[in-house]
Amino acid sequence: MTIHPMITNAVRRLESMFPGYFATTTKRNHYVDFGFPEQVDFNQLWQMYSRNGIARAAVSKTILKTWQDQPFLQTDDKPDDINPAEQEVMDKFAELRFWQKLATADRRSLVGAYSGIIFRFADDQMMNQPVTGSLPGLDALVEIIPAWAGQLTVSTWDTDERSPTYGQPTMFSFNETAVDTKQGQTRSFEVHPDRVFIWSEDGTVHCESALLPGYNDLVTIEKVTGAGGEGFWKNAKSAPVLQVDKDAKISDMAKTMGVAEADLADAMNAQVEDYQKGFDALLMLQGMEAKTLGVTLPQPKEFIDGPMQSFAASWGIPIKILVGMQTGERASKEDADEWAQTNMARRNNSVIPNIMGVVEKLKNFGILKPLKWSLYWPDLTESSMGEKIDRADKMAGINQKHAQPGGSEIVFTEDEIREVVGFDPLPEAQKYRDPVFDREKTDEKTAEDDAAALENAARQ
Repeated sequence: MTIHPMITNAVRRLESMFPGYFATTTKRNHYVDFGFPEQVDFNQLWQMYSRNGIARAAVSKTILKTWQDQPFLQTDDKPDDINPAEQEVMDKFAELRFWQKLATADRRSLVGAYSGIIFRFADDQMMNQPVTGSLPGLDALVEIIPAWAGQLTVSTWDTDERSPTYGQPTMFSFNETAVDTKQGQTRSFEVHPDRVFIWSEDGTVHCESALLPGYNDLVTIEKVTGAGGEGFWKNAKSAPVLQVDKDAKISDMAKTMGVAEADLADAMNAQVEDYQKGFDALLMLQGMEAKTLGVTLPQPKEFIDGPMQSFAASWGIPIKILVGMQTGERASKEDADEWAQTNMARRNNSVIPNIMGVVEKLKNFGILKPLKWSLYWPDLTESSMGEKIDRADKMAGINQKHAQPGGSEIVFTEDEIREVVGFDPLPEAQKYRDPVFDREKTDEKTAEDDAAALENAARQ
């Protein structure tokens, strides 16, 4: 079918007046159709994190699970035996709240494409200068500043193709008030890459926010909850609709209310407003009938479940973990185990490499001693003590069930059962009880108690 040129020109004029709404092709712009932004910048992501409960829950629960306990820098594989070098690091890190600052940087990297960690060193240099020489140990680390992506931006890049740092930042700009203007801090300076660590999935500023894939779902959730709340409010607050009788005379109505005919509408608006506030006990309705427009609001649950599940899927978080117990059901053990595995994978693939990158930078500058540092961090998927004891009890039960009369064959050894609970094998001297020794110890304790009782009675 051929479209008349006049119609085509008219559509083009409408397209120029209302971009995106009158497309001259068959392709649809769904972002425009559904009210989603075509481009999402850091400020929109930060606002969503700050004011949307579901976005905040996803970020917070991920960080709380990932950092449910603090890691520990060690120089050997003996976390229970702390040597002087490890103790020195522990004391300094506690003073600087080192691990809490890294967790904050991790949180901010989920909102923006990246976050930054700025180091303040006691080297008598400006922040825009490189670090030269070796710094004199832990005391040279003065402060750690976690920075949002919106606070720490690249100001210059290395454009020399012959340079080993080609394509990398050569200077950053830091503006503390660029994100939260209410915090009252005014630090703003240029900072050299030596004094910055970029915290992201690949260590660059080119990653994407974890909120971005589910951003449209968050907008939809806001629309549904906002429309439901506003609809309920307007329904409860509904103003009366005044219907004028066909035989009513405007002049008589104005005379009754004591106003000019031209001011009648304003007078009626004021009277209805006062009525809703409870100032008047009645409405003057000569020649009019007051009615209300009832609005039947649908239940928002069926409209919000879809985007809620879609957002949870984009984040990789079980829906019951995300929303808690609002549905009246606890998250299952399978959900909890899956969430622990997800965060354990995130630790191994993103968080731990970032931590060790920070450690390597501090070691290179002489803050940390040139030792072979490693990270000890309890496994998130490890069973609780109750689960371990239950497993050991089942193993002992299996031994009893499969025991042969008069035989000594067992399925699980005592050492295997102790290992499940996390205990070391018992030495040979402690494996068996001595009935005579136990009875003597019991008799001895009883005699001591009797003697103490007689002594107290004598004193009284």
